[in-house]
Amino acid sequence: MSVRSTAVVAACAALLGAAGCGVGAGESAESVQLRVTDGFGERTLAQSADAETRGEDTIMRVLQRGAPDVKTRFGGGFVQSIAGRSGSTGGRRLDWFFYVNGYISDKGAAQVKVRSGDRIWWDRHDWSVTDRIWAVVGSFPEPFIHGYDGNRHPVRIECGTDEDTCKDVQSRFTGYDIVAGLGNVSRSFTKQTLRVLVGPWPALDGDSVARTIALGPKESGVFARISPDGKTITTLDERGRTVRTLGPGTGLIAATAPEGVEQVQSGPVRKDPVWVVTGTDDAGVRAAVDAFDEGALAGAFAVVVTGGQPVPLPERR
Repeated sequence: MSVRSTAVVAACAALLGAAGCGVGAGESAESVQLRVTDGFGERTLAQSADAETRGEDTIMRVLQRGAPDVKTRFGGGFVQSIAGRSGSTGGRRLDWFFYVNGYISDKGAAQVKVRSGDRIWWDRHDWSVTDRIWAVVGSFPEPFIHGYDGNRHPVRIECGTDEDTCKDVQSRFTGYDIVAGLGNVSRSFTKQTLRVLVGPWPALDGDSVARTIALGPKESGVFARISPDGKTITTLDERGRTVRTLGPGTGLIAATAPEGVEQVQSGPVRKDPVWVVTGTDDAGVRAAVDAFDEGALAGAFAVVVTGGQPVPLPERR
């Protein structure tokens, strides 16, 4: 069982008997999307553009109504299997993880309340390489519209390339009625702001969060490695093995976040995800910007763009 799964079990166990991990009264959330996949999004098991919700629903209840054959453990607080696909089996480290608006929750599914517009994504995957996949791109345009944990955050595009390219990214947000500010790449941590870094890798790797992508999936949750000079991007499979190394004209769109939470006097505060739209050169950045679109990103943890085509990561062999 992963670190994340252990936390989920403990959290729900604490609630059992008190709240029953169930449904409360109140208005139902609207326009909730549900996606259930296996293998880093490779196989779709269930999908709904308008999932059924009732009252003050939880993520777990929406899953149970919208996906086939959901089996739980620990009094209904932990998913054991969906559609016959269970957690760790045969020595493999497999578990079910869920994301709300592209960000992994730090609470159990029976604790998290569903809100209007939420995009809920469950995926079963191998976590032997990393259980630190805190953020994914496959729920775009979330979290930029509704945010996460019920809170919207300002959006800031940090530009490390020509202004016209960054304005193209800004126009993508405008198309979703999202106001996105535009500025230079920051070297300081900005709280409660969704940052989108745009530019060739050498212009971005000074950012402490983005830099983790160059260290591989164990640190960033992104199944790719960028060379120190930024001129090549190596794609990895789900076991962390090299699939191929791509050169000029290659783009990358990924999201990552600082590990864990930040302790403040009032309690733990989760740090915000950072999105990266980058490439091996200007042509690679342009390819990534062209793929910065809901259709190209749907259901992907991250994407590499090669030959003008987005390829989901981890890459299939």
